[in-house]
Amino acid sequence: MVFVEKTAPDFETRAYIRGDYRDVRLSDHKGRWAVLFFYPGDFTFVCPTELADLANRHGELEALGVDLLAISTDSHHVHRAWQEAELSKMVPGGLAFPMLSDPGGRIGSMYGVYDDVNGIDVRGRFIIDPEGVIQSIEVVPPAVGRSTDELIRQVKALQLARETGQATPACWLPGQPTIKPSPELVGNVWKVWPPSRAA
Repeated sequence: MVFVEKTAPDFETRAYIRGDYRDVRLSDHKGRWAVLFFYPGDFTFVCPTELADLANRHGELEALGVDLLAISTDSHHVHRAWQEAELSKMVPGGLAFPMLSDPGGRIGSMYGVYDDVNGIDVRGRFIIDPEGVIQSIEVVPPAVGRSTDELIRQVKALQLARETGQATPACWLPGQPTIKPSPELVGNVWKVWPPSRAA
């Protein structure tokens, strides 16, 4: 079963990317941050809004060294049809990141997000560090869209924690104070992070 701070299960599958089909392995992205972004299906309702939002922020994620991998149970051929019919109208040029195919929910099952009753991957998002270790997991039901703002905030927080050993308090945003865990801080967090600062 997948869990934070455990190695992300590797896989290989067919993907559609920029007018082409290719095989994609998660391990191909080792050495960079990766976001595995499961969604319920092509030609649906919330999914195109999520993928378009990701596409519009793709440059920011690339600048952070993050590779995006969108994945659903649809085939790579259906991904192409959806890109051409709808997504390219929502995002100039369409998606610049791969759309992976998960036939039968094989990969979704590995990550615990496959709904075998409905035959779909639910909305699962996994942030994976350059060593291939899962650092964040978010799973929400099909009716609830996710926030790219929150994804970017979490990536920045994870990268800062990795680089500095600092911890980020609730609602942390880049540029705000962090916390250095230490024995002296036990019971004294209020001294370095008063409620007025949290507002």
